[in-house]
Amino acid sequence: MSDKTKGSGEELSFSAAMEELERILRGVEGEETDIDVLGDELKRAAELLELCRGQVLIRLEDDSQRDEL
Repeated sequence: MSDKTKGSGEELSFSAAMEELERILRGVEGEETDIDVLGDELKRAAELLELCRGQVLIRLEDDSQRDEL
């Protein structure tokens, strides 16, 4: 899986990425995540954070450009 997809070939939306991040966080905080998959979950969380940051930056740039007009 890439940082932008879940294998479907479509870009993951911001809200879907946040939902997945929250699920991962609940699992880590609740100690529900098996130690054998913890590394994979944390790697996925890092990918999702990168995706969300990128989408926020794009929106900020769009807003900034609109303000300049």
